[in-house]
This record gives sequence, C-alpha cells and structure tokens, in this order.
Amino acid sequence: MVKEISLADVRGLIGTETGLSDWILVDQTMIDAFANATDDHQFIHVDPVRAAESPFGGTIAHGFLTLSLLSTMNYNCLPKVLEQTMGINYGFDNVRFVAPVKVGARIRGHFVLAEARFRGAGMLMTTYDVSIEIENERKPALTARWITIIQFDPKDRPEDV
Repeated sequence: MVKEISLADVRGLIGTETGLSDWILVDQTMIDAFANATDDHQFIHVDPVRAAESPFGGTIAHGFLTLSLLSTMNYNCLPKVLEQTMGINYGFDNVRFVAPVKVGARIRGHFVLAEARFRGAGMLMTTYDVSIEIENERKPALTARWITIIQFDPKDRPEDV
C-alpha cells in the first residue's frame, strides 16, 4: 500500500529510496500495443522469428515503452503528498537505456528522491534518480533523472521552508 506524507515531510526524504514498485511483466502483447501506438514496428520488437536471429535472441521492449512504464511504477509505489492537487511530469535528464528488456521479463522501478525545492507559492519541484531493474539481470534496463512538479494550494505550504 502506498503511504501518504505531508509537504513538510518531503524534504526529509532526500537521498532515500522513496519507492520500489511491484514487478511488471513485459509480454509480446504489451510490446505490440506500444508498437501500434507509436508506429514503431522495428523487427526486434514485433517479429519473434526474425528477432530470434538477432543478438538479442528474441523480441525486446522499446526503450520508450520501458521509460513510459515509470508512470505506472510511480503511482504504484511513491508516497502520495496529502496536500497535492495535481502532479505534472516536467521531464527527464540523463536518460540512458542500459540493457534490453527481453519479452517475458519482469521489471520494477527504484525511486530515490534526489532533490525537492519549492517554486512559487504552490509548486514543489521533485527530482528522482530512477532505475528500472530487470529481474535476475545485473544491469538495469534504464537509468534517468526524472523531474516532476507537485501542485498544491499555497495556503498549505509549510512555513519553515
């Protein structure tokens, strides 16, 4: 169960792993749906027979599919800020696709809060160092720095920050 925290507690979590998501199975149906949504039908993603002859030995997930699953992982494990009225994806820095996610693999996200700073009266910018672990693999699927903005009613801003 995802826990709830207050705005005043967020900065105390800097430098800690604030979330570890549940495992997600990346199957061919998911990969094919992503290929259709993005019109990226490269054979290493959608043609199991041809991909079996590649260095990957079978189909692999799109890097952007893996990256997009961070949203699901976020909702699954990061603490909910009680005062939050809306969350906004601000972007990524240093995204690296480190290892391929083979069809049938399970992945999960690790979230370390790297920074939290108030911007304006009703916004808190949070920066997470994230990685996506591949079950039974040494290297992560990806690493990135993810920046989000938590919006809240300015009257709820802690006085001591």
